[in-house]
Amino acid sequence: MSTTQPSKTVSRSGRFTKGPAAEVMAFSESVSYDWRLWKHDIIGSMAHARMLKSIGILTAKELEEIIEGLGKIGEEIEDGNFEWKTELEDVHMNIEAELTKRFPAGAKLHTARSRNDQVALDMRMWMREEIVDLMGELHALQQALTKLGERNKQTLIPGYTHLQRAQPVFMAHHLLAYVEMLDRDKGRFRDAFERVNVCPLGSGALAGSTLKLNRKMVAEELGFVDIDDEPQITRNSMDAVSDRDYIVEFCSAAALAAVHLSRLSEDLILWSSAEFDFIQISDEYTTGSSLMPQKKNP
Repeated sequence: MSTTQPSKTVSRSGRFTKGPAAEVMAFSESVSYDWRLWKHDIIGSMAHARMLKSIGILTAKELEEIIEGLGKIGEEIEDGNFEWKTELEDVHMNIEAELTKRFPAGAKLHTARSRNDQVALDMRMWMREEIVDLMGELHALQQALTKLGERNKQTLIPGYTHLQRAQPVFMAHHLLAYVEMLDRDKGRFRDAFERVNVCPLGSGALAGSTLKLNRKMVAEELGFVDIDDEPQITRNSMDAVSDRDYIVEFCSAAALAAVHLSRLSEDLILWSSAEFDFIQISDEYTTGSSLMPQKKNP
C-alpha cells in the first residue's frame, strides 16, 4: 500500500486533504538536481520582491525582511548548511518555504508568480552565464592557437588526406583552421544568447496576472537588456513558460563546439605519437599504464 506525505508539506495544498503518495513524490521531485539553480532563483526572487514593493504589494519592511532572508539562505546554501527537502519538490519551494518560516512576509513573495515562469527565468539566467563562460573559454583557446601559430609561422608540416602525406603546409595554417571553427562556434553561442536573454517573469502559469506588474523593471534589474540597454521581455505568456527551444539550440551549439574540440584533441594525440613525433606533451597532461612502464598517454 502506498504511503502519503502530510499535506502541509506540499506546495499544492489548497483543495487537497491528503498528501501525494510517496511514489508520486519520489517521481515528481526535482530538487535533487535543480538545486543548482539556487543562486539564480534567489536573485530572481529579490528582483521580483522589489517590483512587488514598487506596485504596492509589499511594504518597505516586508521587502527588507525578504531580501535579508534570501541573502542568509543563499549564504547557507553556499556554505553547505542548507537542508534540501524532497517533499518540497524543487529548488523554488525549498527556498520559499524556508524564507516564509523565518519571515512570514515571504508568503507574499509568490504573488503574481508561478513556478512555471520562475523556472523559465532561472534556466535562462543560468544559461546566460554558461554561454558567456563558454565564449570566454573559446576565445582564450583561439588566442593560444594564434600565439602558437605566430611562433611557428615558418614551420612546415605534412598535410594529410586519408592519413597519407599529401601537401606541405605551415603549422600556423593548420592551427588557424581551428581558430576559424571556434569563431563560428562563438557566433552560434552569441546567437543563442540573444534568444536566451529575454525575461519570462510575469508570465505566470500560462496567462500572466491581473495585477499591473512592472516587467521591464525586473528585466532591467536582472540584466535582460539588449545592446542599447532596452529591456527584453517575452511577448506571449504561453510561449514563455511552455517552450524550451533555447535549451535545444544551446545544446546544438555546444555539440558542434565539442566536435571541433575533439578534432583538435585528436590532432594533438596523433602528433604526439611515436609515428608522427611532431610535438611533446608535458608529463603534467599525460597518464601512464599499470602494465607498460614505457607508456605516456595524452
